[in-house]
Amino acid sequence: MLHEGLGCIAIWRDLPEQIRDATGCGVLVYSREGYGNSSPLTLPRPLDYHTREAETFLIPLLDTFGLGRVHLFGHSDGGTIALIAAARFPDRIAGAVTLAAHVFNEEESLTGIRAAQDAFLDGDFRTRLKRLHGDNVDGAFWGWCRTWQEPGFRTWNITHLLPAIRCPLLVIQGESDEYGTLKQVEAIVAGVSGPVEPLVLPNCGHSPHRDQPGAVLAGMLRVVENDLGARPKPALRVDWPLTIQISFKRTAFPKGAVALGPGFGGSAPKTLLNAASPAPCRA
Repeated sequence: MLHEGLGCIAIWRDLPEQIRDATGCGVLVYSREGYGNSSPLTLPRPLDYHTREAETFLIPLLDTFGLGRVHLFGHSDGGTIALIAAARFPDRIAGAVTLAAHVFNEEESLTGIRAAQDAFLDGDFRTRLKRLHGDNVDGAFWGWCRTWQEPGFRTWNITHLLPAIRCPLLVIQGESDEYGTLKQVEAIVAGVSGPVEPLVLPNCGHSPHRDQPGAVLAGMLRVVENDLGARPKPALRVDWPLTIQISFKRTAFPKGAVALGPGFGGSAPKTLLNAASPAPCRA
């Protein structure tokens, strides 16, 4: 599960367990660098941060847990990361569900971001975000807000990657999404090479999993129905740091520690391979 640009593990609430129970699949949930209890983010963010998250963090994390082909569930920034991963690593991504994913920057996105910035500076938005991110609150917000408004990011566009996506894809967006238009859905559907289902939900904003949870879960079930023979496994949560901690240098992963939850496809891994070095870091 790949959270939104201002999200973390906590923002999902009980959705990982709902997905587990609905699909029979184990669920891996983590907070990216600079979010929740993860290691702090160094600003400014690079303008290609979505691609870096897919290539430098997500795939090595899957390797750490011994996960081969997986289904991705991504919201907003997380949906974009899911699309990039599906394009770059087709042998690893069995299918994907995206919610309010972006494949290019548009004025409606910037309008929503400016409104969030006003609420962060003058309203109670920062207080609410601090409950999720603690000391990471300012880095999480400004890393997202300023990057999207950078002049160099105005032309950001990943539609050229879409033809490489051949896995089953469910593209969900709310009709009243305050951060993007249905042009995002249209571009994804037109661009990918594999089976794709668009799902536009009425009475729904930027967070379909909160506004229309039943429709989202039903869609997720359709995407993974070929894998339902697997025995249900407990939801697994990953964060930096938590209980079982593995330290590593800041190269492929952020400086800090990764927490491994209860068994996921067997026992939790005891080593974390640093992608920049052939030597694993041991607990």
